[in-house]
Amino acid sequence: MPTPDDGDMAGVTKPLPRGRGAYALLVRIMEPLRLHVGQLGELRLTPGYCVYVGSALGSGGLQARVAHHARVAIRPHWHMDYLRRHTPLIEVWYSVDPVRREHQWATLFQDLGGVVPLSGFGSSDCCCPAHLFHFSHPPALTPFAAHLQVRHPDHAPLECWPV
Repeated sequence: MPTPDDGDMAGVTKPLPRGRGAYALLVRIMEPLRLHVGQLGELRLTPGYCVYVGSALGSGGLQARVAHHARVAIRPHWHMDYLRRHTPLIEVWYSVDPVRREHQWATLFQDLGGVVPLSGFGSSDCCCPAHLFHFSHPPALTPFAAHLQVRHPDHAPLECWPV
């Protein structure tokens, strides 16, 4: 029987690194959704997919921040906590990089056709229109990473963490 030392890690999900970086959460909207997001207001979504971009530059890095978003929060703290109560998390894209990159990701998601469903969602601390984008079909990591590398050649590689 193979052991992890044999290199056969089938069925084993590699943990997210503790390092700092940027991340994108891909969630699926199964049915029309209407919910109140704190002081931001009402979020209305049609079936499809949403991508939320953020940064994990504090203690615990990517591992801690994504672990928070993977759970359904009893008391929402961040805007995404409100949406996660109603949507399954499909996958997480991330890069380990101490440079704040979520604004670059947000700009690119919007340029690639992502629709901002609620202005200010996830971007109350910056000048981006939002950090949440709606798509009718799920965006793919490979073309996103290629576009990102063209625009920002110094960007760290992107990886996918399946949920």
